[in-house]
Amino acid sequence: MANTDGLLEARGGIQVISRAAAVLRALKGAPAGMSLGQIAERVGLPRSTVQRIVGALQAERLVIGSAAGGGIRLGPELQALAESARYTLVEMIRPLLLEISRTTQETIDMSVLRGHNMIFVDQIPGTQRLRAVSSVGDVFPLTTPANGKACLALLDNDTVTRLARAEWARTGVAGDIDAFLRLIDEVRESGIAYDLDEHTEGISAVGIGFSDRNGDLYAVSIPTPTSRFRKTGDKMAKEIAALRGRIEAVLAA
Repeated sequence: MANTDGLLEARGGIQVISRAAAVLRALKGAPAGMSLGQIAERVGLPRSTVQRIVGALQAERLVIGSAAGGGIRLGPELQALAESARYTLVEMIRPLLLEISRTTQETIDMSVLRGHNMIFVDQIPGTQRLRAVSSVGDVFPLTTPANGKACLALLDNDTVTRLARAEWARTGVAGDIDAFLRLIDEVRESGIAYDLDEHTEGISAVGIGFSDRNGDLYAVSIPTPTSRFRKTGDKMAKEIAALRGRIEAVLAA
């Protein structure tokens, strides 16, 4: 009987975790917040059950009440956990970036897709006298640089269309969405994205995209002065294609 009671207790604990995760996922798509009734409807649970779960999550600062009266939204503790996980991933990947930087002597960038932009989270400066260098924290668009295209290629076409059109509307670009989707299809097929003087005149780049276990999208890119890229672009593409396999092995481990 004791073993049976223990099994039932374990199952109950798993169910609570599963329900709490469902609540957090529901709030993920509602930055302005949701009422208890809205959450209950979204996750298919009684309002009283949702109220108990939300109370426990609030105690851990995983959710908070919206100051604007919009109900419940994701809390600061989740952001802290996400930042910690992102830092760990950067540290895991950094030895691979150092290796490819030594091989190519070029700058190696790592960035993450956040909202409508790519955010630089790590960089290994190249050793060439003439080199491309940005900074950690720099914000890049999606449709012109290699890192943005590499991440877009990991998304479905509806999402790509929405993000591309939103970016073009903000920047006043009259983009051709059909042509851009064909370009993204080419990136999907080859696994490599290119930026040929598109984001910054005089700088070209190759990039690859990948996702972590949480589904966040990252890119590694090699920006190079275009004058040198014309000679070394094929080599850069081979190096970064090989890097993808090493990154996937690290993430799998």
